[in-house]
Amino acid sequence: MADEVKLYGVAGSPFVCRVSIALNLKEIKHEFVVEDLSNKSADLIKYNPVHKKVPVFVHNGNPISESLVIIEYIDETWKGVPILPQDDYERLGLDFGRNSLTIRQEFFGGDSINLVDISAVFIAFWLGAAEEALGIKILAKDKFPKLTEWADNCINCQAVKDCLPPRENIVAFLRVGLARHDSVRRL
Repeated sequence: MADEVKLYGVAGSPFVCRVSIALNLKEIKHEFVVEDLSNKSADLIKYNPVHKKVPVFVHNGNPISESLVIIEYIDETWKGVPILPQDDYERLGLDFGRNSLTIRQEFFGGDSINLVDISAVFIAFWLGAAEEALGIKILAKDKFPKLTEWADNCINCQAVKDCLPPRENIVAFLRVGLARHDSVRRL
């Protein structure tokens, strides 16, 4: 009997995206259930009765919420491509050897994407969309060459790329929010 795997979420959420990336990395077949947060489904309320937020991951009828908890569960339940390194030091994915934070290899944890990269995908993708919506540059390549290189590697990783919403949708959403905020501020 196959596992029943569902992910309740909304397109464009960086937290839902984190879980989708983990599912892609593990090649786990799942059903994505789109939620309308202004009209939450009975299932969402049943599976996350306290916070009533997404993402909610349901495995064989058992719900789990909070993106990082879900990712840890996925990594422990389905073997294959590891998301959490086995070595405690490697779990950090960072080199503090010279009192400075540095990125090693292509990703924070080395040559393959891991939990640190998945957790920080909002920097790689959503920050760039926010920069475009605001018309400013926060993460300049000349000032942050390693971080921008990592961001490019991250969003070009196929498991990540397949989960990202269209950038123009995020930019448009942010511009609408900024315009709404600006009009309220003028009152």
